[in-house]
Amino acid sequence: MGSRAASGRALTLAAMSNSSGAPSTSDAAVRTPRRPRVLHFVTGGFSGATQVALDLVRGHLAGDQFEPLLVLRRKPHTDQSRVDALVAEGIPVELVAGWAHIATVMQLVKVCKRFQPDILVAHGFSEHLWGRYAGLLAHVPHLVHVEHNSRERYTWSRTRQMLWLAERTDAIVGCSEGVRQALLARGSPLPKTIAISNGIRTAPFAGAAEHPWRERIPGIVMAARFARQKDHTTLLKAIALLRERGHKPPVQLAGGGKASAQKNARKLSEQLQLTDQVEFLGHHKDVPGLLMKHQICMLSTHYEGMPLSLIEGMAAGCTAIGTRAPGVQEVIDHERNGLLVEHENVQSLADAIEHVLTHPEDGERLAAAGRHDAHTLYTLERMISRYEALFQQIMAGQNKDFSQL
Repeated sequence: MGSRAASGRALTLAAMSNSSGAPSTSDAAVRTPRRPRVLHFVTGGFSGATQVALDLVRGHLAGDQFEPLLVLRRKPHTDQSRVDALVAEGIPVELVAGWAHIATVMQLVKVCKRFQPDILVAHGFSEHLWGRYAGLLAHVPHLVHVEHNSRERYTWSRTRQMLWLAERTDAIVGCSEGVRQALLARGSPLPKTIAISNGIRTAPFAGAAEHPWRERIPGIVMAARFARQKDHTTLLKAIALLRERGHKPPVQLAGGGKASAQKNARKLSEQLQLTDQVEFLGHHKDVPGLLMKHQICMLSTHYEGMPLSLIEGMAAGCTAIGTRAPGVQEVIDHERNGLLVEHENVQSLADAIEHVLTHPEDGERLAAAGRHDAHTLYTLERMISRYEALFQQIMAGQNKDFSQL
């Protein structure tokens, strides 16, 4: 009896203690709300948009504010080994069909119903359309559209869809001010439309100072996927023109992408008799190391959102040369931290490369300024912080005007 009474008194005291504000472990588990869930939907083509979505997922995992899921839309050239590597890294990732838009939407609806995201972030064209349709069908509370390029294939029909979805979307993000302006020009609502610049991991480039610019290979690296958007043609023709002028800088082309685009670039390289000078590396596992060995990073392109590969080259201590295009023009301040060249202009590009090769003092100065900017203005931490501040504001119901973010 005595032991039972003591036991009873102990249970009573425990109950009184709990009722006075010290919750039990089980009560705490019930009362503690789960972290808001964020689903990032993006192409499985491992483009710049894919990299941004992946970086955000990694950022969420490293923090304690959001529970993320990365969903990739399968493409014909989706590299399964890269998907497997993400799984091995501990990234929560799923794939949905990409062979038909309706298949993409319906499979993503199933993922949403299972994962129950509070926010669905749809990255890039045309994934931002199908992602938001799925979000609406699955009754996801909040939708975010992230545009990654200043110029996309917006037909009349796609534009109407974009504007219809914009009315049902909490926030619309351009990955640069140039992209934001392009969105506004298409009719995107001003209060919802903001710019958040892409950022890069600077840690892989911490050793750039250990590779003095003048001691590097006087060559060129262009790290970009092979696609119509990327203007490898103008670069190869500029290299051929430089050869006529007596300059033969080695050129490293790193990146996967469409097999047809890469085949065309190889064919042009052969026609221009550049095979001894231009190397096609495919997907390169150590782009930072490659960049830090060379003097020049290049982005010959038709259009961009925010050129991550160019920012990485600047972080690596390379002299940056890029096409005058939205996004690129925001990163390169001509003749201060890099050089801008005219769009699809072979001579302009050849002149810029020749100037760096023949004026090392300018190349070194531009590289130093570019490295400083990359490590201060375009960090991954800054990008993640701004996105998470946006998500917090949306979750708090403060989604009337994001212009002050």
